[in-house]
Amino acid sequence: MKTAPLLSEHVQLDLCEARIGVKLRVRSLKSKPAVCQRLREMGFCELVEIHKVADNGALICQVCGVRVALSRNLGKEIIVEPVLAGGFESEV
Repeated sequence: MKTAPLLSEHVQLDLCEARIGVKLRVRSLKSKPAVCQRLREMGFCELVEIHKVADNGALICQVCGVRVALSRNLGKEIIVEPVLAGGFESEV
């Protein structure tokens, strides 16, 4: 699987902090093992690219072609970083 280049090696934030509309790459999950396993089953695996669609109480992300709603608490446990989209830098 080919992945897009990183915007910056040092910009890592949790999913709640990322802006809507930004293409992101999951870097790590920082929760209990059972919760991490469930997130991976939902598609939030390390190095997978996701797209944050909305942030209206619940976080809505597109992952593996499917929109998934997450609580803000779970969003804080998903560490992401922005990736380049079509040669242009995504904003954080």
